[in-house]
Amino acid sequence: MDLKKTVLSLSIFVLFSGCAFAQNFDIDLLKKINGNESNFKNNYFKATAQSVFVFNIAAPISVFTAGLINHDKQLQKDAIYMAGGFIVSAIVAQGLKSIIKRDRPFVTYSYIIKRDAGGGYSMPSGHTSAAFCTATSLSLLFPKWYVIAPCYLYAASVGYARMYQGVHYPTDVLAGAVVGAGSAWLAYKAEKWIHKKHTTHKTPATVLL
Repeated sequence: MDLKKTVLSLSIFVLFSGCAFAQNFDIDLLKKINGNESNFKNNYFKATAQSVFVFNIAAPISVFTAGLINHDKQLQKDAIYMAGGFIVSAIVAQGLKSIIKRDRPFVTYSYIIKRDAGGGYSMPSGHTSAAFCTATSLSLLFPKWYVIAPCYLYAASVGYARMYQGVHYPTDVLAGAVVGAGSAWLAYKAEKWIHKKHTTHKTPATVLL
């Protein structure tokens, strides 16, 4: 019995120590990013953060328009699923915020400088989720280095911007990236699965046509 109590106590101690270490690492990294200020960073990261939702709307519209111009039905479908992935990403991100209810870093720590609007809860980062969702969608649809590299560079810049602006912790940004990329991947796989199922259930006569 004493042994069980000892093991349980040690387990609880290790768990809380690990959480404390993670929290300390989180805020220490944020302090370094948030505290190194310059006018160029203020302007650049503000523009980067504000461009996210324009990017997420413009990307599927551009793909859909390209599909119309080239009479490419598949490209039009790709654009619809891309938009669907973005919607799923937004819903999941907002749902997790309501469940986790983590305060913004500038609320908890007075020395964190708030450089942009940040209402509601902190985890995960909605901006980062949106950016990584579209970056992943475009990378899956157009798997070329000249598409993948700038897309993920932009998404990473958005995540960094939200930390620099003091409205998100590094773990918020990481969680947002996972939610965004995961939503895009699921939307992509769902499209492929539906297409395969539709093709499989065609009658031989339809296939011949």
